[in-house]
Amino acid sequence: MTLIQKLGIAYAVMFFAVVGIGYVPAFNDENGYLFGLFSLQWYDDALHAFSGVWALAASLISHAQTVLYFRLFGSVYLFDGLLGLVTGSGCLDGGIFIDGFRPLNDIELPVRFFANAPHLAIGGIAVLIGFWLAGRTRAPAAA
Repeated sequence: MTLIQKLGIAYAVMFFAVVGIGYVPAFNDENGYLFGLFSLQWYDDALHAFSGVWALAASLISHAQTVLYFRLFGSVYLFDGLLGLVTGSGCLDGGIFIDGFRPLNDIELPVRFFANAPHLAIGGIAVLIGFWLAGRTRAPAAA
């Protein structure tokens, strides 16, 4: 198993933990917001669970599939984080289509940043893994 595949498994574990944490009362405020920032719905859990299953499946299949996962997944999540930071609405939850562009005074800048930080970080790191790190490591030779 390559380093890239091991990182894919780490991403799978992380996403499964994200789904699980949403159901721990200690991490939710009185309004049901995770860490006081995120209002997660069933479709958010489904997206995160799918991201974890995809990471796990790709990691178990091959190095090349895991690289593809990091490149596609990372690009989409990073774009979602950037879009949310700029517009106040993301694309993965359909917010940009439902709410459109939200003025900056609607959501204060620190809240907007921290609400999008997970997708910026997770997507940004995945892009680095898929495009930069994967280019510096070698896939195992076919047996």
